Amino acid sequence: MNCLQPRILIILVFSFILDLRILCLSYPTPLNCTDTNRLCTSFLAFKPNSEQTLPVIQSMFDVLPQDITIEGSGKDYIFIKKNCSCSTVSKKYLTNTTFTVRENNGSVYNMVMEVYDGLSYFSSNFTREARKGAVVSLRLMCGCSSGLWNYLMSYILRDGDSVESLASRFGVSMDSIVNANSLNNPDNVTVGELYFIPLNSVPGEPYTIKNDTTPPPAHAPSDADVTGIPVNHKSRVPFWWIFGSLAVGLGLIIVVVILFISLRSSKCFSKGLRSDTKDSDEKISHKFHILRNTSFCCGSGRYTCCKSGELKQPIGETSDRHMNIPRVIGADVFDMEKPVIFTYEEILSSTDGFSDSNLLGHGRYGSVYYGILREQEVAIKKMTATKTKEFMAEMKVLCKVHHTNLVELIGYAASDDELFLIYEYAQKGSLRSHLHDPQTKGHTSLSWIMRVQIAVDAARGLEYIHEHTKPHYVHRDIKTSNILLDSAFRAKISDFGLAKLVGRTNDGEASATTVVGTFGYLAPEYLRDGMATNKSDVYAFGVVLFEMISGKEAITRTEGVAAKSADRRSLASIMLTALRNSPDSMSMTSLKEHVDPNLMDLYPHDCLYKMATLAKQCVDDDPILRPDMKQIVISLSQIHLSSVEWEATLAGNSQVFSGLVQGR
Repeated sequence: MNCLQPRILIILVFSFILDLRILCLSYPTPLNCTDTNRLCTSFLAFKPNSEQTLPVIQSMFDVLPQDITIEGSGKDYIFIKKNCSCSTVSKKYLTNTTFTVRENNGSVYNMVMEVYDGLSYFSSNFTREARKGAVVSLRLMCGCSSGLWNYLMSYILRDGDSVESLASRFGVSMDSIVNANSLNNPDNVTVGELYFIPLNSVPGEPYTIKNDTTPPPAHAPSDADVTGIPVNHKSRVPFWWIFGSLAVGLGLIIVVVILFISLRSSKCFSKGLRSDTKDSDEKISHKFHILRNTSFCCGSGRYTCCKSGELKQPIGETSDRHMNIPRVIGADVFDMEKPVIFTYEEILSSTDGFSDSNLLGHGRYGSVYYGILREQEVAIKKMTATKTKEFMAEMKVLCKVHHTNLVELIGYAASDDELFLIYEYAQKGSLRSHLHDPQTKGHTSLSWIMRVQIAVDAARGLEYIHEHTKPHYVHRDIKTSNILLDSAFRAKISDFGLAKLVGRTNDGEASATTVVGTFGYLAPEYLRDGMATNKSDVYAFGVVLFEMISGKEAITRTEGVAAKSADRRSLASIMLTALRNSPDSMSMTSLKEHVDPNLMDLYPHDCLYKMATLAKQCVDDDPILRPDMKQIVISLSQIHLSSVEWEATLAGNSQVFSGLVQGR
């Protein structure tokens, strides 16, 4: 028995080494590249599990819903559209994303490899322990076509897959797959390896979002619908059962309609009904939803009943308290969505009577308070009734546009002399509070990687209102205090009180308007001509990038020898001067003098120089020479990818991994 034990041990060790070798051989590897300026559109094939819903997938891959398509034929695969570029460090095609750790369990490496099903790429094995809430910057393996095809799709080979089956499945030739992957033998493929599927069109079909509501019954098929379709007579349902079911269903529908009309009449339209005592004792157990839920009328006695363009007095309110909003809200405000209407008493109670301890800050048109409405955290902007124009401007925009990088409107309320807008709550506050003297405000300074991610998020939000809404909008007040951060430090653009529609002119899209906004962020042509354009938002965004690099305010006070000689200069002019004296990333001594000292030199110099150069392009005096937000998103995405690679070379430096720079 003792003689057998060493043999068993040797066999186990040999088996472990063999398994490890097989694992290493089958580990997916990215596609090599040489042109570091190359950028293309690629796709990633991913099979989600039941817990990975659309919002989770969006977060995992850092994409929008329109970037996701789904495969039919019961395969349950989804296809993610991502920008792909050639890494300057590893010379491999990669795309970037971020992953939020959801539990304290094992290492980040193992967790990421499992979640992304082999699509993620690490230049080294991450031995860091997973910490719940930590945001991890990742790279995913993608590919750019050499020109023979429009796209390449990353695909991890599974059991049962072969070159032949993949060719049939995606409608391409076997030779195309062989050539795209430089295969010597199409029969010699390995499960778990990464292969590229060449495509000439976008794969899959649009992702269908599942609704909670029951779908309407399908219409009865006509003769034309069933012509030529073979019928299985044995499985035909008896006609009496069909007619009986229809009769029962029709009866139920009639009963529901009658009950609904009765309740609506009794709650919404009864004259002289007074239920103050009942309303005060009644608690609402259900939670409200973000604005995307359009069902809001007569949800309970605490809601205000309404029609499009007509808002009724809240039940339980005395006749001397009325809402001033109905006369100024037009029917077009609710073209897309209908916000929840809260009573003044709810707002007052949720903010502890607008106590100073709940005050989040002061905005241009009012103060913002923290509140808890029906067990959910919210931010409440309190405005005087004289600010109806700004109130309406924000309502008009936020009722129609929705994006993960725009703050969502939940609802509103009013008293005799005050108006209230209720938004989703951004737990980490404004970007401004994390850049300018963060320690004195109780914040930890943001790391470089987090700053770049915030810049990408904000750029995507702006790109959305510039390019993808109909009609297009110009924000007119982009600044660091209007960029809010959620619990994972993801950015959301807020404060649309100055937002304006832009119309088509001879010079592009513009809107003639009075000059509004914040000094230091205003484009020169906007100050001169009063023409608000997308490029004036781009100018302001360039100033924001300079703030993220320098940690300085948009208008900076430069102290002289005497107190009277103190000079106020725009940050843009200061940074442009520094860039003129810094010809490249290797000779940027002048620029480094203006880098935020809170970064503690923990940043990649080439990436910072690229961001500064991008900011310089954004604040060009000639608006025609400024990039549009789509170009800015692409440039910042490339900077983020390079920054992620730089982060990987730090070998687990905890100061950067946490997403925040910890003081030494």
